[in-house]
Amino acid sequence: MAPAGLLSLRHYGASPGSHSHDHFQILLGLSGALELEVAGRGVRVVAGDGCVISPGDRHDFESSRGSVCLVLDTTHPAWAQCAGRPGAAVPPADALPLARYLASALQQGRPLATTHGPALLLEAWLGRSAQNTSPAVSSRRRSIDWPALQHWAAQRWHSDLSVADLAAQVHLSPSQFAARCREAHGVGAMAWLRDQRMVQARSLRDGGMAVAEVARRTGYRSPSALTAALRRANP
Repeated sequence: MAPAGLLSLRHYGASPGSHSHDHFQILLGLSGALELEVAGRGVRVVAGDGCVISPGDRHDFESSRGSVCLVLDTTHPAWAQCAGRPGAAVPPADALPLARYLASALQQGRPLATTHGPALLLEAWLGRSAQNTSPAVSSRRRSIDWPALQHWAAQRWHSDLSVADLAAQVHLSPSQFAARCREAHGVGAMAWLRDQRMVQARSLRDGGMAVAEVARRTGYRSPSALTAALRRANP
């Protein structure tokens, strides 16, 4: 995939799906309503709405009555700014006409629109984001005590922790925390959380603790689920 990204027109139906990507995914609603849960946060995309999904963030999706979205899959690092600022994941007002044009261009096979569309979308998003963020606000950054957050999460593996839970602990919004996590660790917030749980599980197993007890302490639903996770982590 080129860094600028790949545009596609996608039709979603009632059959639910769930996955994560190692790149940014930007959705712009053209028709219908697409229901998503992104890293534990509910999102509804209708015509004119959109969302920016960060790399590593698991998302579930379905559309009971059908939905059509313009989708951009991209590794361009500037999209982290759109995912990380309050309100910046919401598309600008003029994004829908642009999305409709790009969707039509895709259907008609217009190469210039396909080539330059990803950059146009990014420019539109970043332009609105810059207008909504003053230098004074952007210069203030809360520090994150990552070891303390890791310890806090380790006491709650039995809970279904979300990005919002982690963000609340460090007094950030979910989108801010997701961006800071990617900046500090190179992975999405939920991927970081899964990694921390795996580190603790592996440490307990290496110390000789039984699989069943490790699974109980680290919140895996069963010993077999833990075993499968350990195998995936060590192919």
